[in-house]
Amino acid sequence: MRQIVRSSSLSRIRWALRNQERTSSTFYSSSRKLLIGVNQNHQALLNTNTHDSALSWRLSFSRGLSAEAVEAADVAKLTVSDVSRRGPLVEYKRRISNGELMTGDICQLSALRELQRLHDELVESVDTCRLDRYNTSDKFSRSRWFWSRLMPQSSYSPVKGLYLYGGVGTGKTMLMDLFFDQLPCTWKKQRIHFHDFMLTVHSRLQKHKGLSDPLEVVAQEIAHDAILLCLDEFMVTDVADALILNRLFGHLFSNGIILVATSNRNPDKLYEGGLQRDLFLPFISSLKERNVVHEIGSSVDYRKLTSAEQGFYFIGKDLSTLLKQKFQQLIGDNVVARPQVVEVVMGRTLQVPLGANGCAYFPFEELCDRPLGAADYFGLFKKFHTLALEGIPVFGLDNRTAAYRFVTLVDVMYENKARLLCTAEASPQELLEKIVTISDAKSMAPRTSSRSRKNDVSELCVDNELGFAKDRTISRLTEMNSKEYLEQHAITHNL
Repeated sequence: MRQIVRSSSLSRIRWALRNQERTSSTFYSSSRKLLIGVNQNHQALLNTNTHDSALSWRLSFSRGLSAEAVEAADVAKLTVSDVSRRGPLVEYKRRISNGELMTGDICQLSALRELQRLHDELVESVDTCRLDRYNTSDKFSRSRWFWSRLMPQSSYSPVKGLYLYGGVGTGKTMLMDLFFDQLPCTWKKQRIHFHDFMLTVHSRLQKHKGLSDPLEVVAQEIAHDAILLCLDEFMVTDVADALILNRLFGHLFSNGIILVATSNRNPDKLYEGGLQRDLFLPFISSLKERNVVHEIGSSVDYRKLTSAEQGFYFIGKDLSTLLKQKFQQLIGDNVVARPQVVEVVMGRTLQVPLGANGCAYFPFEELCDRPLGAADYFGLFKKFHTLALEGIPVFGLDNRTAAYRFVTLVDVMYENKARLLCTAEASPQELLEKIVTISDAKSMAPRTSSRSRKNDVSELCVDNELGFAKDRTISRLTEMNSKEYLEQHAITHNL
């Protein structure tokens, strides 16, 4: 591993002094913990005192010392020079040295080097980038706003951000969270799911409706709150989002925003096949110009390494009675569930058929066959931590729109660490089996000589965005039914 040069610049000394009260106890707990490469938001630490079986998991898959394993072990060694430094890679190495982590996945270690590089550059440029909210005077902010009214001006960050992409379950969110948590709490930083971020943008646009350029005002508001913007699950499926992203991020970058993003897709593949994509292409160029693009090449889905349970996902038809019995057990035998109303955004509400004690009950049609979206689902899980969903169908051409909503629903649930109790026609893999990307459809051959290619393909739903999201959804549904996820759900919601 290359040595990262340590600087004695004045800005770094000031940064160190401001953060001297953050002792090493912040990063070590009294119980031993295991960090798994699972896409979890701020919850990647599992207490091994409560489930020693987790110790059997490995971020490296071979017990033999292959070339990659040796390299990973060498990178993980804690040197004397690391002791006085901070950052995601340094913290990762500290935890391995303490026995809190197993030897790392070489692909994740490569991404950690990029995150450490970004961390160190930000520390060096903390004043130039105006990261410390207590070091940027109100007078400066008012002066900059005043002059921006009189003449156009930009203030691009001298530090490039980072765009991490790779397959599902490779630990992208875990790595970004490790990076985010190592930064001082006094910095102007925000970590948010991309769905939630765009909902906030649209809400602010509505508030500033009528201005000559409301996007410019929204960008200034975002930059006022956070210079470092960490967006998880960056994906573009909505034409309304696609048409504003170029101008929105043009304003954000010119206001000094530094972006750290995770995604399943290479930037060049974002919004592939979408309506009016030619208007979206300049955003891709801007994204690549302002960020280092790094692929996490691991082919392993760590979410599927969890220990599967069978207690909350029921396969079959006519299981309504069973689901209601399980729902009643969750809310309490003597509790009566009643219809409720949830406030969403911009004055909208969502009708909940049955709800009690943080648990909501919906037929699938009520939640995914109606014109609902991420805003409705975020509103739902601000009030409820558990969803009982009856009758998830197998998805195909005839219910493509419902499939889109279901994928969004699962994303929002996963982001909020919500619990899913459901009945479905098939396993997670089989629910989405008929949905494929264009390239997958072209490469598929007839399954038997007696069936024509035309009949074989006619059963498929060829959709690039859904096809790309399929693996993520299957992965998350699998993990959400695991013992480890359910334990973390209970911890998150104090159950």
